[in-house]
Formats: sequence, structure tokens, C-alpha cells
Amino acid sequence: MKKNMGTIDRLIRFVSAIVVAVLYFTGNISGTAAIVLGVIAVIFILTSSIRLCPLYPVLGISTAKKK
Repeated sequence: MKKNMGTIDRLIRFVSAIVVAVLYFTGNISGTAAIVLGVIAVIFILTSSIRLCPLYPVLGISTAKKK
């Protein structure tokens, strides 16, 4: 598949996932909010590591540099 995520997009996703992890491990979020944000954080880590967001083609978005 074609990569569709740029560097800044990947960095924002990675940093937001780290923030969620820190909030969870410091006890600032718990319960359902922790589960939902944890799932989103895992998705952000996965999509930023493979540089592909499956939702972007559906929406016609690409943050990757054009060749």
C-alpha cells in the first residue's frame, strides 16, 4: 500500500500516544476513558510506525510529501 503519512503527522500521533500512556501510569485517567484512549494510542503507534492511515484514502487525505 502507498504510504500516506508525513513526518509531522507521525510525530503528533506518537507524542499523543506517549501523553496518554503517561496520564494512565500517573493515575490521571482510569476506567472507560483509559481503555478508550489506550486503544486509540495503540492505533496511533501502529499507524505512525507503518506510515499508513487506512482512513486517509477514504477521506482523500495524504500528509506525505508528494514526489
